[in-house]
Amino acid sequence: MPVFAPGHPFWRLKAEVIARTGHFYYADKDDVLWERVRRRLAAVRLEDVEAYVRLLDDPQAGPAEWRRLEGEITVGETYFLRYVEQFTALKSHILPELIARHAHSKRLRIWSAGCATGAEPYSVAILLAELLGDQIADWRLTILGTDINEAALEAARTASFGAWALRSLSAEQRSAWFTQEGRSWRLRPRFRSLVRFQYGNLLDLLGPAAPLDLTDFDLILCRNVLIYFHPEAMNAVVGALAQRLGEAGWLLVGHAEPNPGFEAHVRTITLPGAVAYRRRAPGDEPPAAPAASWTPPPSVVTESPPPPQALPPAPAPTPRPVDPPRGPISEARTAPLADIRILANLGLFAEAEALCQEALAETSSEPAAYFYLGLISQAQGRLSEAEDALRRAVYLDGTFLMAQYHLGLVRLERGDQEAGRRALAAVARLAASLSPASPLCEGDGLRAGDLRELARLQLEKDGRGRR
Repeated sequence: MPVFAPGHPFWRLKAEVIARTGHFYYADKDDVLWERVRRRLAAVRLEDVEAYVRLLDDPQAGPAEWRRLEGEITVGETYFLRYVEQFTALKSHILPELIARHAHSKRLRIWSAGCATGAEPYSVAILLAELLGDQIADWRLTILGTDINEAALEAARTASFGAWALRSLSAEQRSAWFTQEGRSWRLRPRFRSLVRFQYGNLLDLLGPAAPLDLTDFDLILCRNVLIYFHPEAMNAVVGALAQRLGEAGWLLVGHAEPNPGFEAHVRTITLPGAVAYRRRAPGDEPPAAPAASWTPPPSVVTESPPPPQALPPAPAPTPRPVDPPRGPISEARTAPLADIRILANLGLFAEAEALCQEALAETSSEPAAYFYLGLISQAQGRLSEAEDALRRAVYLDGTFLMAQYHLGLVRLERGDQEAGRRALAAVARLAASLSPASPLCEGDGLRAGDLRELARLQLEKDGRGRR
């Protein structure tokens, strides 16, 4: 990226981006922010940042361009049932409790804050439809998805997803919940009809013009959004979300986001494999907390690069040791792999594949890089390349169950049933040798017991197809 001297309009733009979106992630990511800004410069055919800042300041054109820039700088996850243990907690505990508690009114309000392209609220809709069955027609269900990325919201409304977004689902789940349209999968109408989408900036909750309709929710999901915020903004937003919960309402955040400061607003509930939060009951109130508010730290709003001490924690979904251990129970990540995952989730497969190749150029013995290269090739229909990359990942680490599972799926998809079944049977055996609750390397929350069941279902389905 260009070198911007202190006082350059880029620093003012960066400060305003952080102030408007809360994305403190960009405090030490100038190169990443510049790439996003550069795309908007090309889109509006401007040559420099100074002219672009004038456009953003324009009272007529500025608001619409700010929306487009906000959409460019946000990162959205786009796959179903992300973090299986949280959805297991929803299906086995939280949603049944809400259904029982509201059996008389038959009314539920659910909000997915930072919904990206809709996989999260649609996943909740699927769970509710399965839990309520034929009784769903008697219920008044509100499932709202909000995001600051309007392009993502438009994609969410189409409810059409590529193979990458469905990678955690079994073949039975895909066929039951989606219809295939070429290389895309479209959510069935009975699930689509339960969800609506609208623009929403979480920082608006902290200002005087907070939306009045966002209130009295029985469940709020705000997962993998807060990790990009400054800690002060994170706590303020959680306080604002807690105020918008109904009596005994539930709040779910991402795995890397729990913070002791949340206890000022909600109480922690430990569920099997997951941590949730709940609005405090009358008489269970903590000492009065300050009103929810946030001002970007001075080190951010100055028109010069932030000092080293202002750098935020890395926005990683899980801790990353320097030397990540191998094996099925490791959830360690390296920074390049996190970037690969983010790019792939955004559908930027060419950029993600280039990072995979860069990682493999540094060390050709990294199984996870081959794993993601295989998934990216599979998502683009290049099955031969996908099989080769996944086979290399398994060769380098024979305990890499997620690589072996996807290798089996790719071989079945290529028509090699015998080799595919062998790979899936090996996955089932290895998973059975672990504790069912063991997390899996690159499983994004999937546990050994979950994977064993997925492999079993795939083997049964393939067996039925062969008879």
